[in-house]
Amino acid sequence: MLGIGVIGYGYWGPNIVRNFSALEGVRVVGISDKNTDIISRLAAANPSIRTCTNPMELIEAPDVDALAIVTPVSTHYELARKALENGKHVFVEKPLTASSAQAEDLIELAETKKLKIMVDHTFLFTGAVRKIKQLIDTKELGKIFYYDSVRVNLGLFQHDVNVVWDLAPHDFSIMSYLIDEPPVALSAWGKSHVNSLEDIAYVTAHFNTSIVAHFSVNWLSPVKVRTTLIGGEKKMLVWNDLKADEKLKIYDKGVEARSKQGIYDILVSYRAGDMWAPKVEGLEALKLECSHFVDCIENGSTPVSDGKSGLDVVRMLEACDRSLSQQGRPVEIDFPGRSLYKISSGKEKTDDLPADLL
Repeated sequence: MLGIGVIGYGYWGPNIVRNFSALEGVRVVGISDKNTDIISRLAAANPSIRTCTNPMELIEAPDVDALAIVTPVSTHYELARKALENGKHVFVEKPLTASSAQAEDLIELAETKKLKIMVDHTFLFTGAVRKIKQLIDTKELGKIFYYDSVRVNLGLFQHDVNVVWDLAPHDFSIMSYLIDEPPVALSAWGKSHVNSLEDIAYVTAHFNTSIVAHFSVNWLSPVKVRTTLIGGEKKMLVWNDLKADEKLKIYDKGVEARSKQGIYDILVSYRAGDMWAPKVEGLEALKLECSHFVDCIENGSTPVSDGKSGLDVVRMLEACDRSLSQQGRPVEIDFPGRSLYKISSGKEKTDDLPADLL
């Protein structure tokens, strides 16, 4: 029986507890939260589960094999490091840490101790994202031209991170999972209206190929929107995550350019075919994610959203912060160990940034 401890029982914590509790061969040993009222109610409603306000009681508990850390990002590093030092696998709410240096330290420690780090990038386990991944991998959409995402709503305002750190980790993790190519630079522009943290921002990811990605994140929208458009050479896709059915729609639409006499005589033709909505699995993503974490611990496999993928997202968030402070200037991203400058010819690009960013 795998013992799970959960640190943090606020907005997302109850969902984590519910899904781990439902897994066969798993027992939620204890829950920790600094709010004494929450702990009192938990203790009364769940007398079989250990409750405490001091997370070290779970971190040091011999019957806890893994810890789910569902707390503000500013606390992730300290709690995760103590958990790893005490021989616990860790499941950490997004984003992994508040800096890439912290994430690198956790990854090194976990590798030394042969422990698992998994980041809660829940959307990677949704039926919609897994279907999109299949469509891209099988070249159903053809060569990808653009990725455009809108993730807006009214609130929830965070007090320790801006809107990019709060909402964009979802989109960055999804984009990185779907597109097998890292961006070379990010541009971000935003403003703060309620407090000192940006509550609205627009982010552009620059690639060395023809792909361009754009993200709109906003805490001040009167309506909630969760829509992603992916344009390909053959077909185009719309994902509306708020729809109960037909979350995905594939459009057999596109443009084709032909030239008979050279670049000044280009003929553009438009293709408008059928639209179809593929079937998307309706299983709860968080349940699949929690099960995947347990399987990785038991089988020694690497999580889909491991520490390194979490580090990639943190690096992109840091680049956004630097760009925000420079009024949207493109900021280069360094992914050590990964080639950022592969171009279509297969040769290495030696420029610091693509020509269009200079």
